[in-house]
Amino acid sequence: MYAKCWKRVLDFLLSLIALLVLSPVLLILIIVGAIAMRGNPFFTQLRPGRISKKTGKEKIFRLIKFRTMDNRKDEHGNLLPDEVRLNRYGRLLRSTSLDELPELMNILKGDMSIVGPRPLLVKYLPRYSTEQRRRHEVRPGLTGHAQANGRNAISWEEKFRLDVEYIDCVTFEMDVKVIWQTVRLVLKREGIASETSVTMEEFIGNRSEAELIVSE
Repeated sequence: MYAKCWKRVLDFLLSLIALLVLSPVLLILIIVGAIAMRGNPFFTQLRPGRISKKTGKEKIFRLIKFRTMDNRKDEHGNLLPDEVRLNRYGRLLRSTSLDELPELMNILKGDMSIVGPRPLLVKYLPRYSTEQRRRHEVRPGLTGHAQANGRNAISWEEKFRLDVEYIDCVTFEMDVKVIWQTVRLVLKREGIASETSVTMEEFIGNRSEAELIVSE
């Protein structure tokens, strides 16, 4: 009953209240972000959402976040590496998870939920195993079971295992637990980066990186 009905009602009400209460903070971040990023403070990107029962395919939606990387390029017009473009302001946003606040609009619209597997890149879709793809049986979340248990500091395999574990146990108690654990991690600023990247390294699926480069 909770997963089919009340979860969406709570998502709508809580995201609406949060947007109203946090509107002064959002306004400040928009202004400061426009200055720090020298332009548009928002970052938008297509992400896969919940699998449609009618089509059997993921709904693709446009996720919105605050930009944490600037658009600096090299002499050939190519974007500089992530670790270079992630400036001090961006690091602050990411460490405090303030960059995620605009996703409240995605929750209000019904593209996302407060708790659920984090929406990843569209290009990852063909790389999932059948079991890993189960993470799209529910709406993606602002935070999730994997984020509450390590964020970017855990492996892709562990993330997907936790995502599927959540799918099999969507309850109000589970959501409250995930939110509480996420708040603890954010306050302690843990799990922001992986061991090899300032964010998280690319997911290459069950195929080698070389095979993916050839096929793409």
